[in-house]
Amino acid sequence: MNSSSIKPLAICGLLVLGLLVPVPSQAGDAATTRPIPQNSKTESWLAIQREGRAASTKLQTATPAERELAYQRWLDSYSHPIPEFYEQEQGGKMSTGGSN
Repeated sequence: MNSSSIKPLAICGLLVLGLLVPVPSQAGDAATTRPIPQNSKTESWLAIQREGRAASTKLQTATPAERELAYQRWLDSYSHPIPEFYEQEQGGKMSTGGSN
């Protein structure tokens, strides 16, 4: 095949692929999909965080000693291997609040 016969073949293939892609009907899809609520509590909290509306006006800083301790704690976290699986029995006990 030469390059002149490949172009019409490629165009024909694209047309066939275009016909295979489903086009949603306006009436059928409106009945099966629910709109996402725009004023949900989650959306409100995310907007507050994103826009910084509840941000503190006081600059929060750490002393050099606090930064050093935090950095050392971060470095120490790499000294423990990450287990492949966590055993259920190795965790702590949980109380349901009733008398045991």
